Amino acid sequence: MAADPYATLGVSRSASEKDIKSAYRKLAKELHPDRNKDNPKAAERFSEVTQAYDLLSDADKRGQFDRGEIDADGNPTNPFAGMGGGARSGGFGGGGFNPNMGGGRGGFGAEDVDISDLFEGLFGGGARQPRGGMGGGFGGFGGQQRRPPPPRKGADIAYRLKVPFVDAATRADQRITLADGKTIDLKLPAGVEDGTQMRLKGKGEAGPGGNGDGLVTISVESHPFFRREGDNVRLDLPITLSEAVNGAKVKVPTVDGPVMLTIKPGTSGGTVMRLGGKGFSKKDGKRGNQLVNIEIALPDDLSDLAKRLEGWQDQSDPRADLGV
Repeated sequence: MAADPYATLGVSRSASEKDIKSAYRKLAKELHPDRNKDNPKAAERFSEVTQAYDLLSDADKRGQFDRGEIDADGNPTNPFAGMGGGARSGGFGGGGFNPNMGGGRGGFGAEDVDISDLFEGLFGGGARQPRGGMGGGFGGFGGQQRRPPPPRKGADIAYRLKVPFVDAATRADQRITLADGKTIDLKLPAGVEDGTQMRLKGKGEAGPGGNGDGLVTISVESHPFFRREGDNVRLDLPITLSEAVNGAKVKVPTVDGPVMLTIKPGTSGGTVMRLGGKGFSKKDGKRGNQLVNIEIALPDDLSDLAKRLEGWQDQSDPRADLGV
């Protein structure tokens, strides 16, 4: 029998769906086979964590488990439920044995009971009447049979998909090759981030109860000059001193392609400019922004600039707010 799924995920029984999902994603990222190739115990633990999440993420199964109707493997915990009150009243099926039934041998009439009939009555659906005139039979402990557990599905297959930074920001479709050699185009979900998991129904191994699922873990690659800050994309943009002083229109790269940005005259280094809707998608499908951090790049050869500034000195105090 599997361990308590709540303990496996490290959450309390009152945990919300969000708490359960968050705990699973954290453990799945930590235990993923791709990150623990030399640790078979991690792969086993990854399977246990996935099984626990499959049960607790299903509201019906979670309710059955909390009520004690099924165990952590999803099997019935009490296959003889509904037997009636017979055990308390001294008999089967609620009626009880009568020691004076029939006559000379303490019940069952004048003949011995056929044991095979007895067990068929206890565990079967129809229950033949025992020889000797018992009447209506035992009814099979309230008429219920033990149901065999449902056939298990095939094992899930874990995949790791590396997604380019720009593709993740724009949610571009990604092509993935499955274990059976087939390729599919995968649509990235809103709010995708490094470690996001996607479940591909029926894309796992075959089993008596049907195919398992494919579990795809997203790995967002880094970028040479973009970096992610929450739902926003940050970019450091160098401009020349003359562009900062006089103002200019400069071309700026974004995840959606280059755009023109207006630099106002007198723009200082460290100024942050916002390009709306040029960031990563949020859970609701809306997108964050691109934040452009202005950096003033001085020329490598300062001799000409020094000549132009000869005799001039900036009298302002840019550090006045620092108290020094």
